[in-house]
Amino acid sequence: MCNGRVELDPQWLVRETDAILVDGKPLLQSRAIYLMCHKPRGLVTTADDTKGRPTVYQCLEGMDLPHVGPVGRLDMDSEGLLLFTNDTIWASALLDPANHVSKTYHVRIDGDLGAAAIERMTQGVRDGGELLRAKSVKVLRNDEQDSWIEIVLQEGKNREIRRMLKVLGFEVQRLVRLRIGDLVLGDLAKGAVRPLTDAEVEGLRKAGTANGRRRPQ
Repeated sequence: MCNGRVELDPQWLVRETDAILVDGKPLLQSRAIYLMCHKPRGLVTTADDTKGRPTVYQCLEGMDLPHVGPVGRLDMDSEGLLLFTNDTIWASALLDPANHVSKTYHVRIDGDLGAAAIERMTQGVRDGGELLRAKSVKVLRNDEQDSWIEIVLQEGKNREIRRMLKVLGFEVQRLVRLRIGDLVLGDLAKGAVRPLTDAEVEGLRKAGTANGRRRPQ
């Protein structure tokens, strides 16, 4: 029951001020949790894995938390900045492609990317009928065998960086997410978790509404 009436619409948007009863008892709201995790390689971004592989929830073991979920994904072979929260509205705003919240990655590839490949990635690469595009790409360092490049995305489609580079003939050797909006991974150790500060939470909230979309009241 919501605000004294039975609500049957599964898409009904519950507001923070709504009074909700379940079996006649008030449903208490969990405290809002916002966490930053330095995801190591080898963990899948899910609560349970059908193949029995280790998951990112191992990083949260021993913490006294209500249920939290990851904000987006990093695939098993990727590492770096991963957020957890139980604030689904905050998370949805960060993930909505229309809000253009940028995500910055450092990627090691085999070989030299070259200007032509950079232009293709920023103009758009098609894979399986889907257009994949980076906001920006720059080479950080070239060695004889491989290169480090920085890629900024605004949409974050499934395995977008790996797919783009594969189409262009490059193999990803390492992929690290270092930044979401203005939030930087910094020196947080691999596998470690820390709460976001109030300023960091609000900074990401503003980033998620910068394109004119407003948080429902």
